[in-house]
Amino acid sequence: MSQTAETKIELPGNPDLPSSEKEIRKLMENQSEGHKYSIEDFFRLPEKSRYQLSPDGKHFSYLGPFNRRLNLFVQEATGGNVRRITSVTDRDIAWYFWKNNTRLVFAKDDAGDENFHLYAVDIDGENLQELTPFKDVRIDLIDDLEDFEDEIIISMNKNNPQLFEPYRLNIKTGALEQLAENTNPMEPIDSWMTDHEGKLRIASKVVGGTNTTLLYRESENEPFKEVLTTDFREGVAPVFFDFENPDLVYASSNLNRDKRVIVKLNMKTGEEVGEPIFTHPDVDVSNIGYSRKRKVPTAISYLTDKRHLHFLDDETRRIYERLEQDLAGYEIVLVADNKDEDKFMVRTYSDCSLGAYYFFDQKADTLTKIADVSPWLDEKDMSPMKPVQFKTRDGLTINGYLTLPVNAGGKNLPVVINPHGGPWVRDTWGYNSEVQLLASRGYAVLQINYRGSTGYGRKFWEISFKQWGKKMQDDITDGVNWLIEQGIADPLRVAIYGGSYGGYATLAGVTFTPELYACAIDYVGVSNLFTFMNTIPPYWKPYLDMMYEMVGNPEKDKDAMYEASPIFHIDKIKTPLFVVQGANDPRVNIDESDQIVSALRKHGVDVLYMVKYDEGHGFHNEENRFEFYKAMLGFLDKYLKK
Repeated sequence: MSQTAETKIELPGNPDLPSSEKEIRKLMENQSEGHKYSIEDFFRLPEKSRYQLSPDGKHFSYLGPFNRRLNLFVQEATGGNVRRITSVTDRDIAWYFWKNNTRLVFAKDDAGDENFHLYAVDIDGENLQELTPFKDVRIDLIDDLEDFEDEIIISMNKNNPQLFEPYRLNIKTGALEQLAENTNPMEPIDSWMTDHEGKLRIASKVVGGTNTTLLYRESENEPFKEVLTTDFREGVAPVFFDFENPDLVYASSNLNRDKRVIVKLNMKTGEEVGEPIFTHPDVDVSNIGYSRKRKVPTAISYLTDKRHLHFLDDETRRIYERLEQDLAGYEIVLVADNKDEDKFMVRTYSDCSLGAYYFFDQKADTLTKIADVSPWLDEKDMSPMKPVQFKTRDGLTINGYLTLPVNAGGKNLPVVINPHGGPWVRDTWGYNSEVQLLASRGYAVLQINYRGSTGYGRKFWEISFKQWGKKMQDDITDGVNWLIEQGIADPLRVAIYGGSYGGYATLAGVTFTPELYACAIDYVGVSNLFTFMNTIPPYWKPYLDMMYEMVGNPEKDKDAMYEASPIFHIDKIKTPLFVVQGANDPRVNIDESDQIVSALRKHGVDVLYMVKYDEGHGFHNEENRFEFYKAMLGFLDKYLKK
């Protein structure tokens, strides 16, 4: 939206805090000149992506651009005309699925507020209907009810912003039926799960702020009963019901162990049945798939340096072996299938390519290429992402990924340190548009799975608790020093850039190790741990005690949180800084960026500040991404190029 005298006072954030539009525009100039690929090439919307199949396998659907926003398109699987069936212009469609052979359901938020609304539309673009026209309400999908023609089960916080309750929703009439209540904010239910018949039979609730209780019922006519209570540090996560015994589930568990494993769990007793189905000595195992038609578990996926599959079913193994005959050298993912499970949409990718979509007809044994995701980028020009390890000052092994620019020699390079957000997620191997853009401009990129990154076991996660700005930051610092010791990084040309927690790590880096970085870019990052805790979305409130355990309690850990908040150490920040924020961010409030920019400017430090008033937690609109990355490159060039 444009900012006028009439609207300025209503905008989020501090209306009197000026942005840096003139300086940013100057940085954006000529950023694609002299390069084979423009910035737009890396961040433009793909023409065709997120393919799915109709239940009968007769139609493809995909998301593609219309007026710079991702919209829904449908075409016959045998070829023929493509039909655009939506015309949204304010915000990309976030996700969608086929409900039946003639109607699709999709979700979209407003200006990045993450309060997703559901819509349904016919295959010909007719009968568009908003199914959840509720202001300030967030919708999540519980079950798409594959065997029910016109119904799905959703959760939403319509009755209380902190609490999500399950509803059966008719996608033709919009009729809603509440299936259960969630009225106790002291013991909120935070997840719901159905069986293979769409019956709501499992739930979990937060008890005492830091415990999780698993709930179960044998039928929807019975009340839920408590089965198992665990501290939030460990637990059991049911994935799907067994096909033979209605009281058993396949689950991911780290009870009495460090790494998560796949088990069978008796929901009546809360006890594991037999030995774990699959374990890995180095990483958590959380994902297991199944065939709805054949009623068998199919494969377990897990992440070490790359994605790996452990097959439980010969039919699934044969499908992948067949696909690898034609698609060797790429990661292969079955992203969709028809109801008969004999037609599949296949996605490939690698570290140097966003890959392509293929249509695999198993009966005919034909594999047909449907679309390249980014055909304007030649993977031969991209830079490989190499898994790396290094030791921290306290002897911990840290995993990460190093991407070196092609033909740069690999030594004495300008480097961008790119800590991931979360912080309780992890970086993975694969194509990354940010990384490839930076590498194309001559920058090496180091991504670090610092302590607290998930997937490496409970101990690795727990040792990050209350270590924001401390040992978590030390891991990042040790990664920088490792790069310098290897001769890869020019010690005078190291930048740090990250979003969300990565934005916090950026601010912490220039606050606590200011000599290490030549410049820094904070993207929707936390600057003040106290205000961050006070401005979390209402639906995070049930987890606040857990946040206190992991980040810090504003009362009990006041001194430590003060020490770890960059806002209170403005005098230490000397590094040139670029701050970027979405005004409608529900996770990291704009005040986090406003206050660090305001404080630094009052301290005489000039800070570049970009705010987009139609964005939230990160920029999704194409034109905003183009602006940001052009300004980012201009900023990096100013301080890192010789």
